[in-house]
Amino acid sequence: MARVKGGVTAHARHKKILKKAKGYFGRRKNTFRTANAAVEKAGLYAYIGRKQKKRNFRALWIQRINAAVREEGMVYSRFIDGLNKAGIDMDRRALADLAMNQPAVFKAVIAQAKAALA
Repeated sequence: MARVKGGVTAHARHKKILKKAKGYFGRRKNTFRTANAAVEKAGLYAYIGRKQKKRNFRALWIQRINAAVREEGMVYSRFIDGLNKAGIDMDRRALADLAMNQPAVFKAVIAQAKAALA
């Protein structure tokens, strides 16, 4: 059986990692071993970040809704309870968008939630 040398594939693999490490500081960008570790860690942070992004946006939407609802003399939790009792099925993203961009429509939604609670 003939001997197989892995130079071409190894070089391609190294090149792929070093391309991803472009822009890193120090030897992390041009030494394969450190670049490989840095790219792996960056991938891990990116994966975690994609999950955190969803949490952060939901928290932001809740804060925006809460701020708009408090102007009308209500609190967020009572507002959400009122929406559920009124049978209004809107997600927090849409509610936050209404609160920011269409305050008149949002006030009508708050009125419906108040009516359902009373």
